[in-house]
Amino acid sequence: MGMDSAYLTNNFLIAMPAMQDPNFDHTVTFICQHNEEGALGIVINRVVNLTVGDILDQMSIAREGYQKSRLPVHYGGPVQNDRGFILHQNVGNWDSTLPITDSIGLTTSRDILEAMANNEGPERYVMALGYAGWGSGQLEHEIKENAWLNGPADYNIIFENPIESRWSSAASLLGVDVNTLSSEAGHA
Repeated sequence: MGMDSAYLTNNFLIAMPAMQDPNFDHTVTFICQHNEEGALGIVINRVVNLTVGDILDQMSIAREGYQKSRLPVHYGGPVQNDRGFILHQNVGNWDSTLPITDSIGLTTSRDILEAMANNEGPERYVMALGYAGWGSGQLEHEIKENAWLNGPADYNIIFENPIESRWSSAASLLGVDVNTLSSEAGHA
């Protein structure tokens, strides 16, 4: 076990039914970075009322012929939710990317959007506004308080699953049936 074995980079955080914070009710968050300074994640199962095409338009990026303009934009979390974040597989070589693993990255630079609009961007991506952030030790504390389930991420859930099934799919990866969880909420 390495020094960083307690850190949850590349894991899913699955909100338990008892989650009090409405920002995270029934959410799955993919943890992009977690270290002694805190954690950063992107919520992957909640959308805002915008499409990828809307964002490209707002940034004056031409998108004639772009096939995925109708994809929804995700609510990435409550922090900086006027900023766009692209969670994508393969990492690629963009101006401003946080590499999460060898195969997945989080990019905030305009160049990836321009490439996407030219059908030259990453094959699989989620576009989000905002992110979820935790200060030093905060996420560890919340997990001890049973606010979250956590386990290794499955990229098919991020990029392929229907948005409305991602919470239950992520939980079932850990052998948890969310339906039994929800019905027992409040009977402690």
